[in-house]
Formats: sequence, C-alpha cells, structure tokens
Amino acid sequence: MDQERQRIQDDLRGRLDGDVFCDDLHVRMYATDASIFEIAPLGVVRPRSTEDVVACVQYAVENQLSIHPRGSGSGLTGGCLGPGLVLDFSSHMRQVIGVDGDLVKTQAGVVLDQLNRQLARHGRHFGAGPNPPSVTTIGSMLSVNRKGSRCLRYGATRERIRTMQLVTADGQVVELQTPQASATPSPAVSEYAQRVQALLTTNRTVLEANRPLVQVNSSGYAVFDVLDEAAGQVDLMKLLAGSEGTLGIITEATLATDLLPVHVGVGLLMFDRLEKAARAAQDIRLMGVTACDLLDRRLISLARETDLQYATILPADVESVVLVEVEGTRKTEVRDRLRQIAATMQRRKKLAFDARIALDAPDVALYWGLTGQVVETLYRLKGSQRPLPFVEDIAVPPESLADFLVRAQNVLKRHHVIASVFAHAGQGQLHIRPFLDLTDPEDVARMQQVAEELYAEVAEVKGTISGEHGDGLSRSWHLQRGKSQLFDVYRAIKRIFDPAKILNPGKVVDDRPQGLTDNLRRFRPADQTGPFSDEQVSLDKSASAGADQITGLTPLQLVWDPGAMEQTARMCNGCGSCRTQADLSRMCPIFQFSLAEEASPRAKANLLRGVLTQDISTSDLTSDEMKSIADLCVNCHQCRLECPAGVDIPKLVLETKAHYVATNGMSFTDAFLARLDVFAQRTQFLTPFVNYAMRQRRWRWLIEKVFGIAQGRKLPQLAPRTFFQQAQRMQLTRPSAGGGRKVLYFTDTYANRFDVELS
Repeated sequence: MDQERQRIQDDLRGRLDGDVFCDDLHVRMYATDASIFEIAPLGVVRPRSTEDVVACVQYAVENQLSIHPRGSGSGLTGGCLGPGLVLDFSSHMRQVIGVDGDLVKTQAGVVLDQLNRQLARHGRHFGAGPNPPSVTTIGSMLSVNRKGSRCLRYGATRERIRTMQLVTADGQVVELQTPQASATPSPAVSEYAQRVQALLTTNRTVLEANRPLVQVNSSGYAVFDVLDEAAGQVDLMKLLAGSEGTLGIITEATLATDLLPVHVGVGLLMFDRLEKAARAAQDIRLMGVTACDLLDRRLISLARETDLQYATILPADVESVVLVEVEGTRKTEVRDRLRQIAATMQRRKKLAFDARIALDAPDVALYWGLTGQVVETLYRLKGSQRPLPFVEDIAVPPESLADFLVRAQNVLKRHHVIASVFAHAGQGQLHIRPFLDLTDPEDVARMQQVAEELYAEVAEVKGTISGEHGDGLSRSWHLQRGKSQLFDVYRAIKRIFDPAKILNPGKVVDDRPQGLTDNLRRFRPADQTGPFSDEQVSLDKSASAGADQITGLTPLQLVWDPGAMEQTARMCNGCGSCRTQADLSRMCPIFQFSLAEEASPRAKANLLRGVLTQDISTSDLTSDEMKSIADLCVNCHQCRLECPAGVDIPKLVLETKAHYVATNGMSFTDAFLARLDVFAQRTQFLTPFVNYAMRQRRWRWLIEKVFGIAQGRKLPQLAPRTFFQQAQRMQLTRPSAGGGRKVLYFTDTYANRFDVELS
C-alpha cells in the first residue's frame, strides 16, 4: 500500500463506523464488475449508515477524490468502476426498514430477492427488476432504472418510487418525494427543481427532436418524462433514477409494490427462424402477457448441452424460442390464455411450429431458467473468444425488432463476428453479445467498429443504445456523437447537481469520456510470460529452487495442463452469480453468511488473475492477507457446481493456499489436522482413553490450547476397528473366485477411522 492510500485509509477509519480498505488485495477485488473493464480504485468503503456516506462524500470533496457507488458489482457497463473511492452498499446497508400497505421502505444495499421474501409475508412483491433477482440490489436498480423481463406488466423501477433519500455532491442529505406530495420540499430540493425545470422548459424543442421512439430507455438522463408542464412541476426522483450515481447517491427509497399473482404460467414457442420469432413477439406483447423473451439458437443449444431437462423440452432443430408468461386468478384461465397464444402463433399466423406450456411452480421455474441462467453459461464455451457485453442493451421500437435483427446480423457478418442474441422482445430490447478476444488487438479494434455501426443502425430506427443497463463506461463515449444539443442538456444537468464532478465521473457526462477500448480487463495473452512456470513443483526441492533462480518463475504447486490456470481464472466474467442470496441455492455458504466481497468465489478468481497479470505481486500471493481470504473457501465445491461458467474456484484457491504453505510452512494446528490419519493410526491402541478424553471438558480445554480446536465442539469418537480392518476380517479384500471386473473402493480418514458405518 502506497503512502497516499495509507493516509486515506487512516483518515477515513477515523471518520466512519463502516469498513475502509485501501490495501492492494481489496483494491483489486473492486477493480472489476461483470463488464469488460478494469479500473483499480484508491480505496473501498463499506458504509454502515447514511452518516457514513455523508462523511465519505465530504472527505472526497475536501481531497478532490471521486466517489463510485456500488451494489453487487454485477453490472455490465462498468458503471461502478473508477479511480476514486468505491462505496459498497451491499455489505451493511441492507435493511428493509418497513412495509406499510402497498409501500415498502428499503436501504440501497437490499437484494431484490431478499426484499421479495419479506414482501411475500404480506402477499405482495416488487415485480419490476431483473431475472433472477437474487444478486441485484435495489440501489443499483434505481441507479440504472432497471426493467427486466416483466416490464410489460410492472413497468420500470422509476415508476415505482414514492420517496427517496439522497446524499448530494456537497454532502447534504435531502428527502425527495413526488410533486403531488403535500410536504414542503427543503430549500436545496426546491432550488434543484427550479433550475431543472427552467433548463428543460428552455430546451423543449431539443428534447422533442431527440426523443427515441422506444418503450424502454436508460441512456443519458431522463429528460423526456420528468417535467409535468400542466402542473408546472418536475419530478426529481424520476430524473435521479437512471442517473448512475452521477447526480446524487441514493441511500434509501420507498417503493410501490404489487399483489402476488395467484397463478402464473409460462409457454415456450418454438420457431425455425429467428425472424419469425421476432415477428411473433410483436403480436404476443399485445395479448396481455407479463413477459415475452426471445432466445437464439446458440443459447438454446447451450441449454440442451448443459441440462438434460432442456434437451427433453427443446427440439434439436429449433432456431429460436419465445418465452411467454401469463398471470391470472385461476389456473384454468392461465392455461387457456397460453393455449390461445400458442394456437394463434402456430395455426393462424403460421410462425411457430411447436409449443410447451408449464403451469406448476417447478416447471415454471425451469422454463424461466432459460433466461435467468443460460446467458451466463456462454462462458463455459472453450476458446479465447468470449461473449462480450459492450452492445448488449440496445432497444428499438417493438414493431421494428424483426427488421433491426436483420440489420444487426448484417453488421456482424461484415466484420466476421458471431454473437448470441437474447431479447426482451415484448419491449424491443436486445442483449447482443459478440464473441471476441480481449487479448487480440484486431478483435479489440473490431469492437469499436461493430459498436459504431450498430449504433448507427439504432439511430436509423429511432432506438436507444441502452434500454435498462445504463451507459456506464461502455456507452458514455457515444452520447455526445451526433446529438450535441441533447448532450449539452445532460452537461447542464450535471453542473446543477455536481459542479465539482466528484460523483461517478466518466459515466453519462464527462469532459473527456474514456473510449470503448480503454481500461479493458487485463488478461495474460497465451504468448506472454507470466509469473508462473507451467512446470509443477519438483519433489527435489533443490532442483525446484534452482529452476526458480534460472527462470525467475514461480513453480505451480498443483497439477495443471499448460495454460489451464490462466484459462480457469479467465472463465470468471464477474457476473456475480456466486453472490446469490436465493433461498434454495447451494452457492458459497461462507459468502451467504458474511456477505463480504472477499468471501465471494469470484474474488478469488480476480485476485489470482491479478497475480497472473502482475497487478498483484507474487509476494502478496504468499502474504497473511491473501491467506485470510483464501481461508474463506472451505473447499465445499458448491460454487464449481453452481457457477454458470463452471469455474473451478476451489482449485484456484488450493493453488493459492499451496503457495502460502510452500513459502511460509504450516502452523502446528494445520500440520496436525493434515496428518490426522497418522495420529489416529498411532493412537489406535489408546482408543478408549482418547474417546474418554475428548468427552471431558478439561481435556478439550487442553486440546484447544495445543491444537487450536475449539473446546465447545463435539468431537467424533474413534472407532474400535477401522473399516479396512473390518473389511479384511470379512475377507472383502480377497479377489472373487469367479473373476469378473475388479472394483477400487476409496474411503477417507473420517469414514475409515471415525464413522465406519459410512463406508
């Protein structure tokens, strides 16, 4: 940690109740999100209260530092990245303050799934938002005005806000409410409202000329629908929702909720062409559906390959699928409406060739898994080209969707780029992910070309470059191109709220916005030497040390195929699925207990990737700080099984732990536990005494002092005979007289020496 960061850490720890980290490891964990970008901050703050946020903002103003609010770090645009202080709301500010009728008041760090679990006790839910809802925080939904698949029924997050608590750029706390509310706004709020109203009124012609003809839009600031000219008032909450933390920091909000649907059903319509599916979606969206999503052949094939249930549901020859959700008060009503939609698309319109309908909750969840999980499984695909989210949020008028898909495919073909396509087709929103290699300069240049040409096509159909994810670092560079007058309005709004430009600079408005290909996430190219040699550790320590002296490389401790460790670390795209707080998820139990970023599986991948790119020194790899983070992994392998990309985080962590042991040795307790089988073998003749001692409080006190095992734990009893001894007595180890196939049976220390019945 350099002197500046040490000073900042000491200063802020003296001012805040929350956590402050400026060390190299925490900085590297917060240098990325789910986007393609990487920017190391000066430090990380985990505020515990609005007062902490105020103190942090005031310190930033005094020291001319930037502030970057962050939720779960699952955004696709780099919206929470920056060189200043990152404020992580997900660790402590996650309280649902109260439910009052159809309203709920919540802090910014609350995860949507957590909110809906509490609302369900009252028979309600918050329907606007992403699918799945188990990672995204309310604060991040407000910051980009998330809509999600069910936008057709529940609208955008912006439309659900009733009050908002905001920390301004000068460190004030203001309470916002709808213009119709009876309470008198504070002088600061009144001044903001008057200045914004005057600006928008003056530029009415500019706004009308540049209004996109779309149902969803999160690009730029919400200047089109915040001014009620008849009432002569402006709704500041609608303006701040979607402003990406560049105008103020949202700490609390009161939101309107909906009654839980009585019955929900989902239909899957099958198409032999993508264009047919897009045309069908234009009609389906008008048939009273809750959601209407589209998947292309690439996503369908991946779903079939990764889950046998999808292989059964989806025909091998399907080119596109449209998922339709319907809500109703009776199950028969939902069934009949889905059947009617399917019949219309199959028999009347002659577009779909098959359909599946799900009415029971497990089947509905399975069908929704196509959209909630399959997109991230694209990272399971092998090769250096990855599905990159940089043009993933285009929205066009729904009636133009089929035409725009053809335009987009032509752009991709011109540049010889393949891409996956997922769409919230009912609202005309496209999530396109081109497959490109960030370590290939030609592919990086191709990114810029593809983005510029796609955005030109978007402008032709009066669409928007961002429907719900915001501009972030991915698209802010494009905002001032071709719409200079509208951008001048954005710039004026930024000056009203943040004249010092400390709030999340580089997003939406910036004097020198970074380019699309600046600050890209770093990887070690295959032909570049990294800090590790592909040679494994030699059993001859002197030979291994000699190799280190000659090559300057650190030998790997585990068995890896050449380049496999780099590929494993690279497979983690930062999507944040390992931060899930879903009830039924088996994902990382340590994270679900602590909710700290360092406990998340992706943190370990980011740290080891930092070592590979030499952003983290190899000395940090063997530090006590790294060990404390690695020890948050208990090798349960649930993350490897649940991760959409299938990243083998446990092996990466074992490599890290092995490096620590190779450099620093093992503690007495670890050495004892690692050789527990030897201890059990040598004390077997003392089994009655050992079992008696482990039941006695005094002996357990001694065990804690000597071996570090907590005296409050109930320790397992040694078996009188091991499983292997019993197997030998029962002649299970003798070959069968009849011959036949041989079986190798492996059993571990616990099953062999402590709980023989397990074997």
